Amino acid sequence: MRARVGALRPRGSLWQNGDFVSVWSAATVSQFGTQVSLLALPFVAITTLRATTLEVAALGVAELVPLLLFGLPAGAWIDRARRRPVMIAGDLGCAAALASIPGAYAGGVLTIWQLYAVGFVTGSLTMFFDVASQSFLPVIVPRDGLPGANAAMQVSGQTAQVGGPGLAGLLVSVFGAPYAVAADCVSYLGSAALLSRVKKEETAAPKEHRRPMRSEIREGLAYVLRHPILRPNLLFTATANVFNSILFAVLLLFAVRSLHLSARQVGLVLMIANVGSLAGAVATTRLQRRFGFGRVMLATAFGGWALLLIPFASGAGRIPMLAAGLLLWGTAVVVFNATSAAIGQATTPERLMSRMAASRRLIAWGAMPAGTLIGGLLGTYLGLRTTVFIGASGRALAGLIILASPVRSIRTLDEAVALVAASTKP
Repeated sequence: MRARVGALRPRGSLWQNGDFVSVWSAATVSQFGTQVSLLALPFVAITTLRATTLEVAALGVAELVPLLLFGLPAGAWIDRARRRPVMIAGDLGCAAALASIPGAYAGGVLTIWQLYAVGFVTGSLTMFFDVASQSFLPVIVPRDGLPGANAAMQVSGQTAQVGGPGLAGLLVSVFGAPYAVAADCVSYLGSAALLSRVKKEETAAPKEHRRPMRSEIREGLAYVLRHPILRPNLLFTATANVFNSILFAVLLLFAVRSLHLSARQVGLVLMIANVGSLAGAVATTRLQRRFGFGRVMLATAFGGWALLLIPFASGAGRIPMLAAGLLLWGTAVVVFNATSAAIGQATTPERLMSRMAASRRLIAWGAMPAGTLIGGLLGTYLGLRTTVFIGASGRALAGLIILASPVRSIRTLDEAVALVAASTKP
């Protein structure tokens, strides 16, 4: 594939891989539905149930708590199992959980506690799905195809994020937030159907090769913490995510109650903002080849400075400033994530792949529930605009971690593999 087009060229060998096309299609369908729920669920809390700032923040916490409870065991367990059945079960479980919301609303029994329960269930199943999918990609795609495959997955996510919020805002406005959630149920069912078409035969790890679960968890975590590239990347990502969580815990409330935006306007802002993210995803492989993996990660790590536009949004310029801050930040995030994911997959033995993914997820996202709660508390006592400023400022400074690391010197996946091999020599 030519670097100019990267992951999107349909004639490349990546797109002749039927299993990858099925997985990519499933991700695309699911992402469109997820975009609806990402807007609809908070709007159910904000407009239907009249939730407080802290209650809305707690909804985000409920979706993240499963990571702390099950994250590391999930990686060890999935390394023993076949990934595709885990992913299909996760899709079906999420569809069932989300279907309970419009049903409860129609029966007049919907409460904030049900939203918390649904958030916890879908957060748990999504965590298992994501760990399985990250470790499944190297099973169906060869190493030299991983940068393009990860970029393509980012493209599907960002395409959904471009069109999804506008669709979500329209559905919420026309049908109401509780019924808009039904669109995500349908998307999960579609994703499960597409995954069932994957032909790649997996084999579970032989029982005689298994060790106690605690030992396998420890091995996976130690691998990530000793990894010369993943370690600084994860320190940056964890720090950035704490401040992201503070900001995004109150962002919808800030948009609705401080900037006085409607559901349709919020959806429009998110749709405009995600155009940049889509452009970044499309350009990822070209950037990697032109500048090298390390320089790309260094540049995109500082994308958080764009978020400082948001707390200063007001008046007639509030929509352009909000959209621009999210657009520039989101573009940097998708490029960094696709690049870091490709390095992790290319440098990790297959037997450790799920544990690596789970450990990365725990370290990168583990403090997000605390950040979300802090955001809710700060929003309650300091105000929404001040909280957004604190979150944006901390995120802007997080890029200094990558600047101080050796990551910026890596140009290719082969160099990354060699660096990891050299670091593990006795």
